[in-house]
Parts: sequence; structure tokens; C-alpha cells
Amino acid sequence: MNDKELIQLGVPRGEAIVAARTAIQNAARAGLSKPEIRRQLRLIVRNPSLHEDHAQFGDLAHILASQAAPPSVEALPGEPAPFQQWGVNLDPESVQQMRNACSLPVSVRGALMPDAHVGYGLPIGGVLATRGAVIPYAVGVDIACRMKLSVLELPPSALNEDTDRLKRAIESETRFGVGAEFKAQRRQHPVLDRNWNVSPVTRKLKDKAWAQLGTSGSGNHFVEFGTLEVKDAAAGLSPGEYLALLSHSGSRGTGAQVCEYYSKIARNQHPELPGVLRHLAWLNLDADAGQEYWQAMQLMGQYAAANHACIHQHVAQHLGVPVLLDLENHHNFAWKEVHDGEEVVVHRKGATPAATGNLGIIPGTMASPGYVVRGRGNHASLNSAAHGAGRAMSRTQARKTLSWKEARRVLDKERVTLLSAGLDEVPMVYKNIDEVMSAQADLVDILAVFHPRLVKMAPAGERPED
Repeated sequence: MNDKELIQLGVPRGEAIVAARTAIQNAARAGLSKPEIRRQLRLIVRNPSLHEDHAQFGDLAHILASQAAPPSVEALPGEPAPFQQWGVNLDPESVQQMRNACSLPVSVRGALMPDAHVGYGLPIGGVLATRGAVIPYAVGVDIACRMKLSVLELPPSALNEDTDRLKRAIESETRFGVGAEFKAQRRQHPVLDRNWNVSPVTRKLKDKAWAQLGTSGSGNHFVEFGTLEVKDAAAGLSPGEYLALLSHSGSRGTGAQVCEYYSKIARNQHPELPGVLRHLAWLNLDADAGQEYWQAMQLMGQYAAANHACIHQHVAQHLGVPVLLDLENHHNFAWKEVHDGEEVVVHRKGATPAATGNLGIIPGTMASPGYVVRGRGNHASLNSAAHGAGRAMSRTQARKTLSWKEARRVLDKERVTLLSAGLDEVPMVYKNIDEVMSAQADLVDILAVFHPRLVKMAPAGERPED
């Protein structure tokens, strides 16, 4: 493909052309055909920020994203739905994505959390209420991704005195990576007795889901031990310091396939949407496809909960200790709720439910605190809060600009032992969690603080699933 063809596809002259030539060579070596390369280039030119983590085209996408203004759909007819945002200095593109989502005819109201960053369609940290419709990509690819915390009857001193035993418990009782599964001794859980015939995707992939039951995946998913400092008995324990297990992962490959399958149906039903809104195509809940997706989403929620239940149960059994407290919550989901006197569908993509009295877990990074919180039921946020620190840097940028030497300094300072992770998940790629929490003081109350000490994530080189 020559420069003239690249320019016709929308690649600007200069640095981007050079990056495009390199990307094409890398893609060809990886086995992509010419039509596939051309298609990928069109996608990247259309919305480069969504492809900055692509193995072959990530550098080109990063260059194009840095040169482009956030895409807008302000010319769409009709009044956009209102939304409120929390936090300062949110990147303009995630704000524009939220604005675009609120321009949909089914949108009622929105909210943008302080950990917001760019996603597919709806930004991560985006909350969107719709009328009679569900948007697969506003739920997200990793359906029902969740946090789970177990307080174990072990002294916090075990983190220093019995480190090897804790390491073995994590490494023996879950698996990390895109294709991670249990090949010999598969996990057992009542979720396997649910009706997996609710959709063609879940029916076809039930066996794969069983093989991946109890696994942790890749991307920002983790399993870690740390200390839990309980400040308020409303967290479920007397104030004091405890040893706790914290995990973050979702519905694995099956959930991703459910999203892709129904998003394609939604896009085919809404050819009128401009390119920038294609990932926000919706399914009407009074139609067969909408009902089918809704049931599949519910099943994936139960499956994601089962994944965590297996991890925590097997780790506790491995250590031979009882569980003193068990907390969990999920994001990347849609709920039917009543707001402003009307039943709406509330999508929380990377946002934590925070209705009055709801307990939740908001993690920081592998070297900064996470928080057990109680929702304050803020009407303006659609009863939602942030789901973490939020990325401040793309994966491509992290790999190009950071080093393990500086990451190790941060980890050593915070007394964190890292078993495995990619450079694109080190603490410096995230926002300051304390600033995020400060920005949402009107959304949640802090009941306890978790300090990570022994952390495991997927090793470097794995494709992110978060």
C-alpha cells in the first residue's frame, strides 16, 4: 500500500504516514491479509483513541488520536439528555463520548464519574439511563466485572511471616491470561445448573465457560492479599486491622462474546447512527433480541459472581482458614431502576452502584489504597460512584514511556510484592485514587481502607480483557 492510498484512507502526511508503513509491515508479518489491513486502517482513522492498544496499529492510533479533536455529534436532531460530571481535568474525549451518548433518542439522563477515561461508545466511568432500551456496549465487553473482598481469619503479620504460603494459595487456586482455564480439575458451582439456553451464545459456550470458571483473565484484573483497616463497624467488622483477599475480574470469554453478538444485532437494527455512535446502538426491551440479551446479561452476572466465589472459596480452603467477612459489587451492567418517577435502564460502565446504604469496593492501584464504601444515594449521579482510580495513560504510552526500574521503586516504597503483571498496569498509569475519592465525597462514605501487599495479575504480553 503506497502513500497515496494511505492518504485516500485518511492518514495525514508526515509522522502518521511513517507509522502507518511500519504498522502495515508488522500486520503483514502477523498474518493479516490486505483486506483486513485496509479495514483496520479505516477503523483507526475513524476513531483512533479506541485502538491505541492494538498490537500492530497502536502507535499509529496514538499519533492520530493526539492530532484529532474529539468526534462530535452535535448536529443530531433533538435535545440531548442532561448529564453531570464529577472530578476535574477529565480528558475532553471521554466528556465528548458522554455527550454523544446523551444525544441518543433513548437517553434520559447521564453521569460521568471522576475516574472517567475513553471507552468503546460510552466512556469508562459513564452512567447512562435509557428508556425501554439496553445498549450492549454501554454495559461493556466484560459483562458484570466485579470486585470481591474476603476477610480471612489470619493475622496481618502473615503477609510478612508466611508470604510463600500466601503466594502458593493465589498461584494454585486461580489462573491468569486471555485463554486461562482449568484443564484437569474444573471448578464446580451451582451457576452451571442455570439455564444456559437463554441465548445461542451462552448455549454454544457453556463448556468454555465451565473451563474458565474460577479464572481471573487479563488486563486490569487481579487477585491480591493486603491489610484491611476498618474504620466504621458499618463495614461489617469491628474497627481494627485484618488480613483480606481482594479480586477483580468478570465474565471472561463468554461475556465478551455475548457483547459482540448482540452489539452486532443492535448495529444492524440502527444503520441510521453515525459512525461515532455505532458502538451505542441499542436493543428495545420489548423485542426478542433485547429480551434475549437481557437474560444473557443476567446469566453472565451470575457467572461472574461464581468466578469470584470459586477463587475466594478455594484460596480460603487452601489456607485452611474461615472467612470473617464477605463483600462484593459489580459494574459493567444494566439495572432497571426508578429515577425521576420513571422506570429506566441504568447502564454503569465502570461505575459502582451507590444507592443509600449500598456497600461497595473501589480499588486503587497495585500500590495504592482501595476503599470499602457506603453509597449516599446521590440522585444527580443516578446513585453511582467511580469504580477505581481510572487510567491516566494508554497501554501503548505506558509501554513506551515507563520502565520497571521506576515501577519497582514505587512498589518497594509501598511494601508491595508483585508476582506478575504487565508494565501497562503499574501504578503510574492510573490517576491518584485519593483525588478520585475526594471528588466523589458526596457520592460515598469511606468505611474501610485496603492496602495491597501481595499482588498477581496476568503476565506481560497478554491482550487486555478489562
